[in-house]
Amino acid sequence: MSINNFSKVVIVAKDEWRYWLRSKLAMTVLAIGLVLTLASVIVTAITMMELSHTRHELQTTSDKSFVDQPDRHPHRMVHYGHYAFRTPSPLSTLDPGIDAYTGNSIFLEGHRQNSAMFADSRQGTALTKLGSLTPAFIVQTLAPLLLILIGYSGISRERESQTLSYLLSQGTSGVTLIAGKGLALLSVVGLILTPLTVSALFTVAAGESLLAVVSFVVGYALYLTVWVLLILLASSVFSKNSGSFTALAFVWILLCIVMPRVASTSASTAVLSAGKIETDFAVKAQLRKLGDGHNANDPAFMQFKQSLLKKYNVKSIDELPINFRGLVASESEAKLTNVLNKFAQQRMQAELKQTKVSRYFGWVSPMVAIRSLSMIVVGTSIETHHRFLRETEQLRFDFVQGLNKVHVEKLSYQDDMNRNASTEATKQARVSAQNWQVLQNFTFNVDSAQVRAQRSIPAFLQLFLWIAVLLGGIKFVGKRLV
Repeated sequence: MSINNFSKVVIVAKDEWRYWLRSKLAMTVLAIGLVLTLASVIVTAITMMELSHTRHELQTTSDKSFVDQPDRHPHRMVHYGHYAFRTPSPLSTLDPGIDAYTGNSIFLEGHRQNSAMFADSRQGTALTKLGSLTPAFIVQTLAPLLLILIGYSGISRERESQTLSYLLSQGTSGVTLIAGKGLALLSVVGLILTPLTVSALFTVAAGESLLAVVSFVVGYALYLTVWVLLILLASSVFSKNSGSFTALAFVWILLCIVMPRVASTSASTAVLSAGKIETDFAVKAQLRKLGDGHNANDPAFMQFKQSLLKKYNVKSIDELPINFRGLVASESEAKLTNVLNKFAQQRMQAELKQTKVSRYFGWVSPMVAIRSLSMIVVGTSIETHHRFLRETEQLRFDFVQGLNKVHVEKLSYQDDMNRNASTEATKQARVSAQNWQVLQNFTFNVDSAQVRAQRSIPAFLQLFLWIAVLLGGIKFVGKRLV
């Protein structure tokens, strides 16, 4: 673009701003957009910081409660259990993602895998289920509507007032006119993104990577650019303001309201997954074949018993130098965990396939693209949740097997068998509380910024394709603007 053409673009943009400043509707809409974005940033940031502090305190309390337990039978501690909490990522102050639906803590105990719990959406009222006014929701859903209200009449207004032909006759090309209107709308985008950008930069001090922050801000800038181009195209095609506004309102409903739900419904239909009841029955059927880890005489452990007798060259389990009941518990937990992990992996693979199917709809809806991009970059996507489940399951298995090791090595088989004979025998079947120091310090961190950026590449490509197609359409219409 030549300097002369650029100066014309700037003049058109300034003239558009003068029109908006005289329009009460445009200024009111712009003020509402800025206030909503700023307020959502502040409120969500405070909420997430409180959640982070609370979860950290709860994790510390849970750890202390476990190690402060008195002398007990080690298997009692296996059932006493332990909590693991997931602290929010720094950027989740702007987009909580799926965390509100998946839960943020897990109760870890022997012989079972619990799902995450304390999801905000399950604890909220009916009103909160309609959607939270997070910064991500404001920019993804409401900002496009505000841009439509401000810019829907950009070109069609000139045509209705019969000034379009005058501008074109003065040497201003249609493409230059559209570019000037677009520059004015892009400046509004800049104002809307300012609170978001400032807040994102503050997360760097909290440990977030600059790469993730830049990817986050650029993603939203591209998304709103798509809407600017859609508005310019509609305003250029329709001869009346009413036609332009009606078309853009329909497109907003289709892309921001309908398509995300079509994406999720299509994903669940395309990739079938077993329901909870069906899965629970299948798991129980598999676990029944493994035997009861609480019963050392279960026939399922007969071969295991014979191999131990042969290994230690003894004739009965009473002669073993270690506690056979503890060994059975350890062996049972290992087999049980393998079965549980197999079903958990199948469920996570189905969920990931469903998510990938829904993300394909980003090619037909920029809303789906930015939603996927935002959650991935922030670290609140399904991939991060699955890693949290895997890491907490490893934590569960390690602490249970650590207690089983105490059961094997620190408690004799005779004392274990006679623990219910008398009060004294019960006390004899306990081990020192010093053995509860089997917990590992658990801190969950999101994936590296490089990994998140790599995962977000398809979403970026979807937004770039939208921009390229719309630019082509605007160029075509601009040359034929009358």
